[in-house]
Amino acid sequence: MKLRIDGFVLALFGTLVLAWLMPAVGSQLSAWQVNKAGVTLIFFLHGLALPAEALREGTRQVKLHAVVQASTFLLFPLLGWLASLALPEAQRAGILFLSALPSTVSSSVALTAVARGNVAAAIFNASLSSLLGVVLTPLWMQLLLGASGASLPLGKVVLDLTLFLLLPFAVGQALRRVDRLRQLAARHKAVIAKIDRGSILLLVYTSFCDSINGGVWQRHGLTAALVAFTVAFVLLCVVLTLTASAANAVGFARAERITAVFCGSKKTLAAGVPMAQLIFGAGPFAGLVILPLLAYHTLQLVVCSSLAARWAGGSSFLIGGADDAERERPLPA
Repeated sequence: MKLRIDGFVLALFGTLVLAWLMPAVGSQLSAWQVNKAGVTLIFFLHGLALPAEALREGTRQVKLHAVVQASTFLLFPLLGWLASLALPEAQRAGILFLSALPSTVSSSVALTAVARGNVAAAIFNASLSSLLGVVLTPLWMQLLLGASGASLPLGKVVLDLTLFLLLPFAVGQALRRVDRLRQLAARHKAVIAKIDRGSILLLVYTSFCDSINGGVWQRHGLTAALVAFTVAFVLLCVVLTLTASAANAVGFARAERITAVFCGSKKTLAAGVPMAQLIFGAGPFAGLVILPLLAYHTLQLVVCSSLAARWAGGSSFLIGGADDAERERPLPA
C-alpha cells in the first residue's frame, strides 16, 4: 500500500522551520495576543461547522461512549503519568499534557468513515470529549503536575478555557440556526478548514518562536524531539491495543469497534495547541509542552490512516460479512 503524507503534517514541520528562521516575528505576534484571537476563531469555526443533528444521532450507545471516554480521560492519563516517571523533569509536562487532552474531532470522524465505522457515534464521542476536556484536562494537569511538585491556577484556567473555547463554540452553534449562515458554512467547508488549520499553524509558530527566543532548544535540542517521538509512539501502540481489546471484550459490532479504536486513541491538536496557550501561557516553555502533541499527531495520522485503509479494504484485520460473525471475530490493533 502506498503511504500518502498528510499535507498538514508537512505544513507543521514547515512552521517549525519558519520559527527557527524567524523567531522574532512570532514572539511579536504572541506579545500582541494574536494567539488568543486564533484560539477564539478556531472554536467559533468548529461550532459553526459541526451539525447538531449528527450529535443527536450518536447519543444512544452509552456503552460505546463509556469505553471511548474512559480511554481518553482515564486510561491515557494513567499511561502518560507512568511514562513521565522515566523522563527528565523538563519533558514531563508535555507528556502529561498530551495524556490529559480530549480526542480529536476531524480525523476521528474521517478515519471512522473511511473504515466504515459508526460515524454518528464518532461525531458524538469526539464532540463530547472536546467539551469534557474544558474541565477534565486542566483538572488532570492540576493533579499530575501537583504530584510532580508544580502548580496550576485551576480556576483561572477553567475560566479562560470557557471564555476562549466554549463560548465561541456555543456562539458558532447558535449561529447555525440561521439558515443563511448554515448554508454558507456548508458551501464553504474547504475555506473554513483552511482558516482553521491556518490558525493552528499560527499558534504552533508563536509557541516555538517564544521557545527559541527563550533558549529552550539550545538547552534540550534534538534529545527533546527524540524523547517526544519515542514516548508518543509507545503510547499510541499501547492505547490502540487496549482500546481494541476493550471493544472486543465488551462485544461491540464491527462498526462500533472501529469507532471505539479511532475515537479512544486520538488526541486533539486543534484543541490541544489553544489549550496549551491558555493553560501555560505564552513563553519559552510552551514549545516544549506541545512537542509531544505534535509528535503524537503525526504518528496517529500515519498509523491510523494505514489501519483505516486496511480495515476498509477487507484485509485480515476485518473478516466476515454479517454483523454477528464480525462481533465474534476480534479486531487486532
